[in-house]
Amino acid sequence: MKLKNFVPLALVTGLLAAGLIACTTDSKDTKITKAEAAKIALARVPNGTIKESELEKEKGKLIWSFDVATPGTKNITEVNVDAITGEIVAVDIETPEKEKAEDDKK
Repeated sequence: MKLKNFVPLALVTGLLAAGLIACTTDSKDTKITKAEAAKIALARVPNGTIKESELEKEKGKLIWSFDVATPGTKNITEVNVDAITGEIVAVDIETPEKEKAEDDKK
């Protein structure tokens, strides 16, 4: 196979594999429901509103990830809740500039 054909093939294969991994993450594998995890996340961000949420594997852990908006700021607080224990495993403040930089990397 020629190298110029290999690169796109490798890229497509990688994307398909990532999609399959994402599809195998299922809420039946959790002990903490999405609603329970949302309550935990919102307790961490007073007056927050959940804008997005997803179940994902990160650093080998199954987590509920919530993007929480807070009145009076354009920042988003990402709160990751362990889907097995209910423990908050990460909290990250994402400014509009940081989100734009992440989008530019994609």
